[in-house]
Amino acid sequence: MIVKMKKYVFLVYHKQYTTFLEQLRDVGVLHVAEKPEGIAENDQLREKMQLAAKIKKTITEAETSILPDTIPHEVSPYDGANLLDTFDALQAEKTRLQQLIDNTKKEAERMRTWGNFSTERLEKLNKEGFVIQFFSCTERKFNPEWETTYHAFEIDKVGTNIYFVTVNPEAITLDAEPVTLNERNYDQLLQDIEAQKLLLVAHQAKIEAWVLHNINNLKHYFLTVEEHIDFQKVELNTEVAAEEKVMLLEGFCPEGSEEKLNTLLNDLGIYYEVFDPTTDENIPIKLKNNFFAKLFEPITKMFDLPNYSELDPTPFFAPFFMLFFGLCLGDGGYGLLIFVVATLLKKKLKPELKSFATLAQWLSATTMVVGLVTGSFFGIALDSVTWPWLAEVKQYFVTGNNYKVKLGGQEYEPMMVFSVIIGLVQIFFGMGVNVAKVIKQHGIKHSLAPIAWIVGLLGSAITFGLPKAGITLPTALNYIFLGLIGISLLLIVFYNSPDKYKNPLTGVLSNIGAFLWDTFGMVTGLIGDTLSYIRLFALGLTGSILGGVFNTLAFELTSNMNPFVGWIVTLFILLAGHAINFGLSLIGALVHPMRLTFVEFYKNAGFEGGGKAYEPFKNRL
Repeated sequence: MIVKMKKYVFLVYHKQYTTFLEQLRDVGVLHVAEKPEGIAENDQLREKMQLAAKIKKTITEAETSILPDTIPHEVSPYDGANLLDTFDALQAEKTRLQQLIDNTKKEAERMRTWGNFSTERLEKLNKEGFVIQFFSCTERKFNPEWETTYHAFEIDKVGTNIYFVTVNPEAITLDAEPVTLNERNYDQLLQDIEAQKLLLVAHQAKIEAWVLHNINNLKHYFLTVEEHIDFQKVELNTEVAAEEKVMLLEGFCPEGSEEKLNTLLNDLGIYYEVFDPTTDENIPIKLKNNFFAKLFEPITKMFDLPNYSELDPTPFFAPFFMLFFGLCLGDGGYGLLIFVVATLLKKKLKPELKSFATLAQWLSATTMVVGLVTGSFFGIALDSVTWPWLAEVKQYFVTGNNYKVKLGGQEYEPMMVFSVIIGLVQIFFGMGVNVAKVIKQHGIKHSLAPIAWIVGLLGSAITFGLPKAGITLPTALNYIFLGLIGISLLLIVFYNSPDKYKNPLTGVLSNIGAFLWDTFGMVTGLIGDTLSYIRLFALGLTGSILGGVFNTLAFELTSNMNPFVGWIVTLFILLAGHAINFGLSLIGALVHPMRLTFVEFYKNAGFEGGGKAYEPFKNRL
């Protein structure tokens, strides 16, 4: 649900204003109403925000150097600017050493062809009057006469390239690429690389020690800068009145948190007024849900927050999302794997991240239930195996072999039928949520047409659909449904836009036109939306089939191998195959439920979004 807000307006004497803001920050419940044009034009604030971004980036880079099971030092006196400069210098030196190693490796590779020559001997020969030159060219361009004319000696041949040396009394020119040798030979360059790697290791240790000592200082510096930004934003969002003697500030406080704020205002003698905000204001959004729905709030925020005038969609889509995840992943073994990993990680994660592990546990539990119902465990189709202990229960697994039914002469997979049914349930549930939203925003009369659509569609499905399935309704009940359909049709045609009836004639025509457009959108949209839910069945089936394929490959390809080698190959195929299948299935199980939520459900629920998160002005340290 969306927490209700109270709007506050303060009038504060200018000499008291700074003290008031400091104490207001200590209370930490007021979301200050922003004026973007004032913030955008302030260069000092922009500089502070750029500094905060740089500190945050530095913290992110520095945390990669913290070794496991090491405890950073407590906050100590520091110079913020010096912290950033020092870390930048350490990173620059690390980059320099890495580039030096890379360059030396390239040079060593270039010198590999020329072997372990002695620079001293080459200099000695040069002093004796021998000009030694080094060349490379393609095999096609190499002239054998160079061997006698210019005393050319082939050193190495790599592919079609020939590397050779000439010894002459004076320098010569050949149709070949001259090569300049490094002062150090191949072995010496390898020694240089090892020495440089030791320098890099030592420097990395220096970085790790520095980070361990200063990471908390960096985080403290970041929070300090953020507090300055918050304070400055509030100042910029303040209006100056009464010849710059009075400061006017507006903000929003969640219901239930006013007591602390009111106590402060009364103690300071601040003049203030409290209002119920109007929906056309930019009211901040604070979500408050039960333990289960709260786990799904990050998914809501991933798309967009609802605006203040509508409903929080989180508790409405949460059960469906969990079910959709289980249907898409669809394998009890994969669900068990996620549950074990999430449970182990939950003990080690930071408190603010534990909720993600809990969410993974709920999602994995649904996957295990779906896998148990459909008889899929690590790609094994449990309804097809010949294991004696499954003999009495495998006929109950919801699979095509056990429950495939014939409708209209065609065969349908039971999970496909279930996917379509659960899709229709969510679509109509979304329509119901839209009705509640319309009542909240515009009143009951504007909700009559959306209600009529739900009643008309469901009534038509019951009245005309059940007889085709061989179910006959009592005559009285049939007339009741026909009456409801008729009333719904009248409301849909003539009362879909109540406000248009200021002029009766144009009102009727406008409503009929809106009916035709809405009907086109409803028919095409309902069919398309319903078909979208078949992806739940398709993804679950694909994952199960692919898992079974890897199982078959693992055992059939190794059936004639040596038992020891065969089991190694089997294990490799199983691990690699199921790792690939698990990764692909997991991506699908996350992406497609989001797609069904953000597109099909949000559309039918009339979700508008555009809400801004509640961010109170408070202490960060």
